[in-house]
Amino acid sequence: MTIRVLLVDDQPLLRTGFRLILEAEPDLTVVGEAGNGSTAMDQSRALLPDVVLMDIRMPGVDGIDATRRIVRDAAPGAHVPRVLVLTTFDLDEYIVEALRAGASGFLLKDVPPDELVQAIRVVAAGDAIVAPSVTRRLLDKFAARLPSAHQQATPARVHRLTERELEVLRLIARGMSNAEIAAELVVSETTVKTHVGNVLTKLGLRDRVQAVVLAYETGLITPGAIP
Repeated sequence: MTIRVLLVDDQPLLRTGFRLILEAEPDLTVVGEAGNGSTAMDQSRALLPDVVLMDIRMPGVDGIDATRRIVRDAAPGAHVPRVLVLTTFDLDEYIVEALRAGASGFLLKDVPPDELVQAIRVVAAGDAIVAPSVTRRLLDKFAARLPSAHQQATPARVHRLTERELEVLRLIARGMSNAEIAAELVVSETTVKTHVGNVLTKLGLRDRVQAVVLAYETGLITPGAIP
């Protein structure tokens, strides 16, 4: 299967670089480019990409609003692409807003080519990108903006989780893969997949990225608490 990618960035040189990297792969094809969020929305509707590689800061409609409209405002039954947000560390404060808007993860603009390609494949397959080291640094930087367990009561839906599911949620928030969680809990990876599915279903979450944000926002895990 060929993965169709839409490149969204207001810097033509960056778009050209990304295109060269992606089109060197036999299973990836760039179906279009956009220099702002408004054009990205139009291109998404017209070209039906599988993955949108989305910059955040752009003239007019920014990447956050474009992501929200592409992912969350799609008509029932309509094709909904997955969105990977591009960022630099000086724009950290926008990341959680992008994830809330419906992005499936985020990458740094200086990501190595092989990691960029793999991230697109992972997202296209329906998973989400949660890089543990980057997630920690981002969330630690704006820790003051996140409520602690004492500032905000745990949502009622979290109480639907079993103790083991809560444990799995905390490990997801640490950026651990299913295999790593299985090793940590000394259970099979199949069992972990079942727990992860139950967590997402009970909490009404789309993917692991949303689970990370919820875990931090509700105080189940706090910035700086991960070694």
